[in-house]
Amino acid sequence: MAVLIVTVWVLSGLSLAGAGYWLLARWRVHRDGRNRPSLREGLTITMPLWPSVSIIIPAHNEEAHAPDLLRTLLAQNYGGSIEIIFVLDRCTDGTRAALERELALSSAGAGQPTVRLIDNHECPDDWAGKCNAANRGSALATGELLLFTDADTTFDPTLVRASVGLLRQRELALLSALPKVSVRSNFEAVVQPVAIMQLMKIFPISKVNDKNNPRAFANGQFMLFTREAYDAAGGHTAVKDDLLEDIAFARRIVQFLGRKAGIFVADELLHVRMYESYAQFREGWRRIFIEACNRNPSRLFRYGLECIVVGAGVTIIALAAIGAGILGLALSDIPLGIAGVLTGLAALVCQQITLRRIFGLVGVPQIAALAYAYGSFAVTRIQWRAARDLRARKPVRWGGRNYVLKPQSN
Repeated sequence: MAVLIVTVWVLSGLSLAGAGYWLLARWRVHRDGRNRPSLREGLTITMPLWPSVSIIIPAHNEEAHAPDLLRTLLAQNYGGSIEIIFVLDRCTDGTRAALERELALSSAGAGQPTVRLIDNHECPDDWAGKCNAANRGSALATGELLLFTDADTTFDPTLVRASVGLLRQRELALLSALPKVSVRSNFEAVVQPVAIMQLMKIFPISKVNDKNNPRAFANGQFMLFTREAYDAAGGHTAVKDDLLEDIAFARRIVQFLGRKAGIFVADELLHVRMYESYAQFREGWRRIFIEACNRNPSRLFRYGLECIVVGAGVTIIALAAIGAGILGLALSDIPLGIAGVLTGLAALVCQQITLRRIFGLVGVPQIAALAYAYGSFAVTRIQWRAARDLRARKPVRWGGRNYVLKPQSN
């Protein structure tokens, strides 16, 4: 009985600590939610003359997604001219034919964006395919502003106008956006939001947009540059050796040029499906976490440990406290039993309230929060594998190119 008493009180104390952690997290979500920068703020901005925009889309075998994006780009409600450039990067599927069919179905008219389909048949050995395609598109672009996006995104009709308005109003050199993620499979509902939460812990929006000491970050799914800033940063040539060209661009804009960059929440104006399969998801996020942690294996391990402790750890401890409390009740120790059950339930309820709010913000069904423990295990495994591979100098493949990365200690 003495062992049970000690076990219940230890588990109860840990459960209360877990409840406190998730209550604090819920308060931070509420605070940041009230102040989070939304692209919708740009919808109220007017300008006498809207700058021309070139939208550049690198596309490698995107037959299934590119027509959907093109359809939404052609429907843009924008006050200036738009140029759409698809760079078809060594495609072996029907991407071009699918885009041509979509163009044939569209109603061409005055003011509609111009569309160019560029075939790219080669990629230098020292370039990632996506960067090379984006670089070629930028060389052909004529717009005052350059917008780089992925072929698996879709745009609300007001997206370009809202983002350009904010870029101009806030005098930004680079504006990036966080999209709503599509959920069509289990891993996108269960594991993907945990990975996004981990990335946002490393790059909180408030830190990225801090006027005095900004933390350089951008999302490659949507990057809007002034042409002058893009050229001053060296364009894609300057970031072709980086595993995450978006963060590298942000660092060049903010740290090297001393210019302003901003990140905004898309709020339904931009949607994306990041990965088709779990294998792609795992490898993609391994790359993201390595660069987000500055190629530091120890940092990767620490973030993974935190993820599993506050995710699976809190859940397991809370369930154990409830189980031990029920055993105490069965043995007629009412105070002990109530303590175990109530503290365990408190931890689970606080965790779920917070997670359901976060899942809702990223566009994931809130019921998926029930599987958060599993998601935290999966994300921790990706981060720890990334740390192990980094220490072993195992090549990371991205964009058709192998990167052998040197571990950092900073």
